[in-house]
Amino acid sequence: MMTNSERGHYGYKRQVPMQSISVGVRDAKTNLSKLLKAVRKNGEIILTDRGRPVGKIVPIETESLPLQERVMRLEDQGVILPLSKKSRKRIPAPIPVEDDLAQRLLKEDRRDRDE
Repeated sequence: MMTNSERGHYGYKRQVPMQSISVGVRDAKTNLSKLLKAVRKNGEIILTDRGRPVGKIVPIETESLPLQERVMRLEDQGVILPLSKKSRKRIPAPIPVEDDLAQRLLKEDRRDRDE
């Protein structure tokens, strides 16, 4: 059975079973947006036609998702908190240097250490 992580005592993660919801095809058509949100929160939807299971909607393996989508999924699950606009810092642009300056400085530093 697939599981997802939830915070237990003292903030440690614990494994809980994935939630499974059974939905008829007609209801799935009208509530697809809600069902997809449930899947994003690590749920699973079993589609039925006249009470018989015919399909399943499951989350994509997180390793195949781009980083931004994995972060959004963790935020949706409540595992991490989204960054506030104040806490987002811009990385400064790199300082322009001569083409081989970094290599020369590194070689010089290594030469000084060996002596």
